[in-house]
Amino acid sequence: MIYVLATVEIADGKRAEFVKAFRDNVANVLNEQGCIEYEPAVDVETDISAQPDARPNVVTVVEKWESLEALEAHLIAPHMLEYRKKVQDLVVGVSLQILEPA
Repeated sequence: MIYVLATVEIADGKRAEFVKAFRDNVANVLNEQGCIEYEPAVDVETDISAQPDARPNVVTVVEKWESLEALEAHLIAPHMLEYRKKVQDLVVGVSLQILEPA
């Protein structure tokens, strides 16, 4: 099993539009072979000192996959290629952190 934390930087004022487009595609992803979890999340403002300031233009996607191969197939799935076209003008940048249980 692997975990993915995808940090998506969104253009100013476009986060709600991005989240809607993302959620419209969630069912497609959850139906993919090997997908266990796929959920967008946004920062919560807290007074916890270890947490950095909230990022209003960031969506973190929390994913869990059965294998790296399942993730790689996800990245080239037709619905993902279509989704990326829909959000390309909303997204400033993306970084992935791929993890495995310790």
